[in-house]
Amino acid sequence: MAIDTVPPLIYAQLNYLLTHSPLPIKVEQMWSGSKNHGLLDRFTLLIPFCLDYIKWDVIYNALYPLTAPDIIFGPEDESFRPYPVSGEEGDLKSPKNSLSDWNCKDPTRLLSLILELRDLYMTYQRKRVGDVDDERVKFELSTIFPREGIEMYMTSGVEKTEEVRFAVPLLDMDINKMVIGCPWRHQQKIFLQVIFPVGRKYMSASAAPRLKLVSSPELKALFSIEDFRLPAWLDGMCMAEYLPILEEMLQTQIVDGVASIDVRRKFIAALAPLFGRPVEADPVFCRKATFLGSSGVFTFLVHFSLPLQFPKQYPALMLQSSQHFNSSSAPIKSPILTDFPWSPRWESSEMAERFFDYLVEECLNFKKYCNESQIQQR
Repeated sequence: MAIDTVPPLIYAQLNYLLTHSPLPIKVEQMWSGSKNHGLLDRFTLLIPFCLDYIKWDVIYNALYPLTAPDIIFGPEDESFRPYPVSGEEGDLKSPKNSLSDWNCKDPTRLLSLILELRDLYMTYQRKRVGDVDDERVKFELSTIFPREGIEMYMTSGVEKTEEVRFAVPLLDMDINKMVIGCPWRHQQKIFLQVIFPVGRKYMSASAAPRLKLVSSPELKALFSIEDFRLPAWLDGMCMAEYLPILEEMLQTQIVDGVASIDVRRKFIAALAPLFGRPVEADPVFCRKATFLGSSGVFTFLVHFSLPLQFPKQYPALMLQSSQHFNSSSAPIKSPILTDFPWSPRWESSEMAERFFDYLVEECLNFKKYCNESQIQQR
């Protein structure tokens, strides 16, 4: 974002929104409302909603920066009217909304407005889903009503298949607090996306909906959503029956994922008496560690990469010379090494000793590999 082309008052509002929003809101594009001044006073926001993004255009006027912005919703939401019209001239500034006392010098106002509109949009979509003429959707709504935080979205249109999407937050547990030294800015969450087709009378009422597990992207450092197998949706099931089964399986996986951090940490600690203190190491998730090794005058780095399923899955090992370089002046590295002795049943100390013994021989092969690589470059 070019600061010098965005009016200061507008920039302050947008910058505050991007840095303080509890949701990962993004700016898709910015443009000017006038060919004369060229100031960027309009932009499109991508706002997370129901495991997707909704696009809203925020329209300021650089010539009248004290005026509140207009918000243009998507073409599929023409019926969305967040604020009641009052006054003979259709004034949208209702006394009880974020536009009623707009203060352009307060940088928090745009964020407050967008979050308020998003809450109203959630209510709007919930009403649309509640009005759907589909018995199965109505039944699902009645059974999950006590759950908090569920978002839903009704898709419709000439070129779109009518369907109802649910985004169901899972696990009433603070994953961030489970990770010591947690680096995550946002609260880590896992959702189940459930999609029901609408109005297909010929379909069995018990047919399984489309299901997908979605998590915050940072969570992959602890737990792999892609490797998690969803439980089967049995005939006649509804979400209220399916969710407890899913959550029990997920909770077990998360607890195991947190416990595996300590297992990896103990392994890295067991390497230190043999290799010395690590040159680099991942202190939170303990997924990577680098040690300095030597054989005579030959010095090299030993890179360990530990998988989430460690020690069930063996680590990846790579050597990097500190004395040999390729034609691009980059250090020569070995291929990923996997032929070392390994058993997940060994204690951490035995794993470390086996690696040390293996590298006593392997480093000689690597030194030979480095010398041959340099000869081939001449």
